[in-house]
Amino acid sequence: MKKNSMLIFVSFILISGSLQAQPLMQTGGKKMPMVWIDKDTQHKVMRLTQRDGNSASFYFHNNPFYTGKDKDDVNMVFYGNDAYKADGIGMQLFSVNLSSLKITQLTDKSFRKNGEIVGRKNHNVYYQVNDSIFSINIDTRKTTLEYVFPADFKATITSLNADETLLGGAWSSDAEKAIYKANPAKHDYFNKIYEARNPRTLFTVNLKTKKLTKLFTDSAWLNHVQFSPVDPHLLMFCHEGPWHKVDRIWTINLDTKQVKLMHKRTMNMEIAGHEWFSPDGKTIWYDLQQPRGATFFVGGTDVNTGKEIKYKLDRNQWSVHYNISPDEKLFAGDGGDSTSVAKAKDGKWINLFIPEGDHFKFERLVNMKYHQYHLEPNVHFSPDGKWIIFRANFEGFESVYAVEIAKHKSGK
Repeated sequence: MKKNSMLIFVSFILISGSLQAQPLMQTGGKKMPMVWIDKDTQHKVMRLTQRDGNSASFYFHNNPFYTGKDKDDVNMVFYGNDAYKADGIGMQLFSVNLSSLKITQLTDKSFRKNGEIVGRKNHNVYYQVNDSIFSINIDTRKTTLEYVFPADFKATITSLNADETLLGGAWSSDAEKAIYKANPAKHDYFNKIYEARNPRTLFTVNLKTKKLTKLFTDSAWLNHVQFSPVDPHLLMFCHEGPWHKVDRIWTINLDTKQVKLMHKRTMNMEIAGHEWFSPDGKTIWYDLQQPRGATFFVGGTDVNTGKEIKYKLDRNQWSVHYNISPDEKLFAGDGGDSTSVAKAKDGKWINLFIPEGDHFKFERLVNMKYHQYHLEPNVHFSPDGKWIIFRANFEGFESVYAVEIAKHKSGK
């Protein structure tokens, strides 16, 4: 078999060529086969994480993919629990080979891990346990203690820069941490932290010299820290809080320390957020509503010129998170339920979006009727751009799935 596609696992699973291996079915509400055709969309869906226990793919803007010794050896890192222990879903890191579906457990220490950072070049997976940053090399399985935060600066890493020399993140005060501890539910702490206006500090850690650099401190709730995928000196962050009260999306240049607002609100109750970089690093994209809950767009701002573009979509097409394909020609969204900001009556779908003029054409890919949106699906395009990967609980447990963008050949 010629390995001319990254995700040849469909051929691997359907090696017999029998169509009985891919039944036409309603997605979810029961245990699903390994691969099936969604009867409502005619698109092929597959569970990628064929293992016991719960599994979770990364947050939508965190890269989970790395390539092995040849270009077709593509793998995805994900979180899971240990099937033999009653531990949490963030306890262990695994990888799955997208050709063979072979799963490899990368970590085994029973501590909750945070970070979700994969080095595409050096094949290190970075994660944090309490005040300590570790890496595990995917090729050698060697674990390294990279850095321990000082007692007066207990911070959190969230991103790796483009040349893989710096980790970045944000520090929060003890006063803010106390608000979290006293109000663990988001609907309880969200406004309280915003209104408290405790200081936050952006920082980097140099992986070679182990030097901690404090970049920028503000009384705004600095969050959602992401490095540009191309420019190692550009860091994006947000002013967290109720979106209609903040100008949310900002960048900082690590060399000049220049801080720039990427999108200025233009009307009462306008919101913009869940921002992410385009693969070429030229554009920052975001969910844009003008005003909130009424008119829906995916907006984009050119990082260098500030020029803005937006694509309109309907209420039932709105998504909690969006993403863009590697060739930047397509977008995807993970949908939302009736309690989300769009209040969509028919919004529980994984959607594909095609820019056309000032709006999106769209196609439904997966019916998420049985998915509970307390778990956000967080869509990723596969590196070859042929599949959309997401997490879901529609089988009664949490797992990671892929849906083929091309409609099944028997679909109409």
